[in-house]
Amino acid sequence: MRTSGAVFLLLLGAPAGAVVVGADSHGFELRHTIDLPVPPAQALAAFGQVGSWWSKDHTYSGNAARLSLQLRPGGCWCEQLDGGGGVEHMRVAYYQPGKLVVLTGGLGPLLFEGTSGVMDVRATKTMTGSQLVINYRVGGFARGNGTEMALAVDQVLRDQTERLRAFASKGAVKR
Repeated sequence: MRTSGAVFLLLLGAPAGAVVVGADSHGFELRHTIDLPVPPAQALAAFGQVGSWWSKDHTYSGNAARLSLQLRPGGCWCEQLDGGGGVEHMRVAYYQPGKLVVLTGGLGPLLFEGTSGVMDVRATKTMTGSQLVINYRVGGFARGNGTEMALAVDQVLRDQTERLRAFASKGAVKR
């Protein structure tokens, strides 16, 4: 994927931990890197407690506590809706405890597009704890433009990874 000039100019102001790797009319790739003062297993466990750190403003129900993520192959990143309904945001395709989770699906409005997404979350040990690298690749037919969608999704993920950093750093993670 090629990054357009407009996206490149916008990236100049992006924090070092967040970047649009590439974007074009058919898709995009985002990468977010966060350093955490906890071991890799605890960092990945924190990611799995999505209902504790994801913003309610980026849910269908308006309540982040209705989000859950089962860290196991076939596990659902799901959201309960009123009246017994629900949303499957992503599904776990691969899980290696304390190291890697790979999810497939479309977050937010991507659910309604003709796209396919893959998110891999890697936890590695650092001298001060761990680092999570979150890559999200989306391709297919996106109404409008993948380049424009990349910027919006990148901003949402940037906000969420900051929330994840705060949550994981508090040490309230359930193992």
